[in-house]
Amino acid sequence: MTNLENTGRHHLGQRSVKRLGYGAMQLAGTGVFGPPRDRAEAVAVLREAVETGVNHIDTSDFYGPHVTNQIIREALHPYADDLVIVTKVGASRGPDASWNPAFSREALTAAVHDNLRNLGLDVLDVVNLRAMFDVHGPAEGDLEEPLTVLADLQRQGLIRHIGLSNVTAKQVADGREITEIVCVQNQYNLAHRGDDALIDQLAADGTAYVPFFPLGGFSPLQSSTLSAVAARLELTPMQVALAWLLKRSPNILLIPGTSSRGHLRENLAAADVDLSAEVMAELDGIGVVE
Repeated sequence: MTNLENTGRHHLGQRSVKRLGYGAMQLAGTGVFGPPRDRAEAVAVLREAVETGVNHIDTSDFYGPHVTNQIIREALHPYADDLVIVTKVGASRGPDASWNPAFSREALTAAVHDNLRNLGLDVLDVVNLRAMFDVHGPAEGDLEEPLTVLADLQRQGLIRHIGLSNVTAKQVADGREITEIVCVQNQYNLAHRGDDALIDQLAADGTAYVPFFPLGGFSPLQSSTLSAVAARLELTPMQVALAWLLKRSPNILLIPGTSSRGHLRENLAAADVDLSAEVMAELDGIGVVE
């Protein structure tokens, strides 16, 4: 039986979470748009995740839109006392499934209320501001106005903690001048290592780092080294990639997503994997381009 306590814990604001959680993005339809093909399976995945010990779920009301939050509420409400649900604002979806910036006071306020309503909550544990200066990755831009809006909503009691997503190190530093930043959520994996210095800086500060796309996301990582290590250890490439992330730094919190209970079990089993120093060094060699 997988024991998620093997991964240890880290804090998200004032809450303590196990380092291996679950990301709900894949519960929506193709392209994170519209309903899932199998809603009953989506509900079952969430329930099994929590039954296995997951107490950190990442979501957003712009997944679907509204779809994943509504499924989370159907599956898990009323929520366990130790469950931390982290959501994101700052983007909206067009009727063509496009991803669009939504940084105005009106848009951010509406997004917070949409998350509250669809999740069935009175207050959101953590809200990440998703920077949209470049949809595909971090790009410099001023986040003062949208962060100020979220800080106002925090003072109103609608948000407990604020984080950042898809951001640069400068934006993190600037954001901390406005409000406490409890987590940073960026793309990071074995081959996408641009945030190495940022992760180490956040670890020194005790701030959580939440990598998404641990195997490359919409463009899956193709690595003969990863495949060879996984085969040798009799693990899946995803299990090895997740285990590497867990060992990379103690402030890393994982949110692998899936719409399948079988894949969920495989992913959570990474909690039982302890990679040797030799294997870590071998995987480190993958670098940005193999």
